[in-house]
Amino acid sequence: MIDEDGEIRKVPDMNEPRTVKNRRVDRQRWFGMAAILLVVGGIALCFTSFPRKVKRGLKEIFSPKQRVAVTNEEELIQKAGAKIRAELASKHQQEVDELKKSLEDAQEQLAAAKAAKRPTAQGDLGPVTDVRELRSGISFETEVKIEKGGIASKERIDDGSYKASYQLSLRVPIAAKTMAELQASNPDIGKMLPGFPALMEKAEVSSWFTKLYENKTKRVRSDANSLNELLTKHNVYDCETILHLKGANGRKVFYLQADMDVVSDGSDGDRLATMPDEIVNSPHYQPFTSYGWLKKTPTPNPMVAGWERRLAAAQKELTASSTKASRKAWLVERIDILKKGISDLKARSFLIADYDPFIVIPVDILTSSDSFAPNVGDYAVVIYNGKLYPGIVGDGGPTFKVGEASLRMARELNSKADSYNRPVSDLKVSYVVFPGSREAERVPPDYEKWRQRCYELLGEIGGIGAGYQLHQWKDLLPKPPLPNTPENATLPAASQPPLIIPGNPASGAGAR
Repeated sequence: MIDEDGEIRKVPDMNEPRTVKNRRVDRQRWFGMAAILLVVGGIALCFTSFPRKVKRGLKEIFSPKQRVAVTNEEELIQKAGAKIRAELASKHQQEVDELKKSLEDAQEQLAAAKAAKRPTAQGDLGPVTDVRELRSGISFETEVKIEKGGIASKERIDDGSYKASYQLSLRVPIAAKTMAELQASNPDIGKMLPGFPALMEKAEVSSWFTKLYENKTKRVRSDANSLNELLTKHNVYDCETILHLKGANGRKVFYLQADMDVVSDGSDGDRLATMPDEIVNSPHYQPFTSYGWLKKTPTPNPMVAGWERRLAAAQKELTASSTKASRKAWLVERIDILKKGISDLKARSFLIADYDPFIVIPVDILTSSDSFAPNVGDYAVVIYNGKLYPGIVGDGGPTFKVGEASLRMARELNSKADSYNRPVSDLKVSYVVFPGSREAERVPPDYEKWRQRCYELLGEIGGIGAGYQLHQWKDLLPKPPLPNTPENATLPAASQPPLIIPGNPASGAGAR
């Protein structure tokens, strides 16, 4: 039939069987449900990543391929920048290498110059040109670090552009204070002085040990801050201990364990009328010692001539018109010192380090009021390598070092010792000093009297062990020839008097 719109529509056959009709309806129903499921599944699929993957795949298949342009501007800029940086880095490294080479060449030239240069006199340090040589014996590490900076006008006002750091490490030691620690340095101390172990039971570490190392560190700090020559490691660690001991009768003992350096000072016209010209004319030789006495003869001190020549030269330079004001100020002080020294040399005599056995104690100890502190003239015994050497405190030394004795004492400990070679470098020398034992009047040396007095003082702290005796010093000073008279021809040969040991008829036997 034709509907009102003019379209042909199928007219259901009313005579068609019902079963056929039902099957048609079922097929339409299933097709509808399937269509609905497809629509729902499609909608759900849209919410997964699958559509994006499909889209990318289709795009890769159907999209036209784009070729990268070789002349891309950004890439050219990147390549040019990399090339410039590489060239700058190469140039910078070349400059660094050239600087390092220049530094190495300068150091080699400096080392060669120092090797060819004559050594300066002791005490005249001169300019320090290489910090690594401030003092031998100190482990010294240096590093010069070169970095790339900015323009010079900025770097010159930046404190960090040119700087140096200097750190010096020093460990301050503690004092040895047990018998075992002392025997490590002097194994025979207990045998040589039998009363020593009892003294050690009540031993006290002296405050002078602490003061000594305070003086050392103060000096090191000052020299390090000014890049001056430092104390050698030997002179920093020259003292093992300083102890205060006291005998049963109250006798005080100042005990020092150290090394031994050499002192070569002193003069005495009464006993030694002539001295070598190199000593007389030396501006460094000291003709004085702390221990001195009034002259006994009119024979002039041989050192006066050299000091008078230096005085005349200083006075002449002072009046010269070319002498600078700063130099004149120094000359005025120098002239005053020379005049006082000449006056002292004409009035007094002093110990002679080449001939007289004495030890040296820091001057701050000698001038203190400490009851345990030694003073000039106090008796002392040096103990080393199984032997005991009597002497006195004859001179004062620096406040930052200990362990010094006269050249005569040093040569007895080691025959190779001289003004430039110490006799003992290890801390194996024991100095037993008796504070307050000095004589009331200072007189010329009497070696046998010194020996006798030291024996008596050792007796007050337990005496000397069996098999050991005090060394007997001989007078080595040249004697003037005796007049050729019949009386002198019969004089017996001079000999040292024996050591007087109370209650011992065999005293005076040869020293060990």
